Amino acid sequence: MINQNSNPVAWALLLCELDEAREHLSELINEMSRAGSIEDSTFAVDLGHIYAHLNRVWHAHDQNHEMSEEQRITFSQFPVDLDPTG
Repeated sequence: MINQNSNPVAWALLLCELDEAREHLSELINEMSRAGSIEDSTFAVDLGHIYAHLNRVWHAHDQNHEMSEEQRITFSQFPVDLDPTG
């Protein structure tokens, strides 16, 4: 895994993606709490957006350079090397 000392730019990009995921998740929670309901299609889009941020973090967690646009598209996909738990 990269770290702040050896790869400060890549580290900052990872933190930015995590922060974006947190921000969007918070907005989703707030909107659902306020509205009391959500359409399936809206929920799917919102969760997909959050997953894309988290997926990019996973795929780039050991990459020591900024991702290309091609990698960004690929890295947005759900990882096949990560087993969900819980």
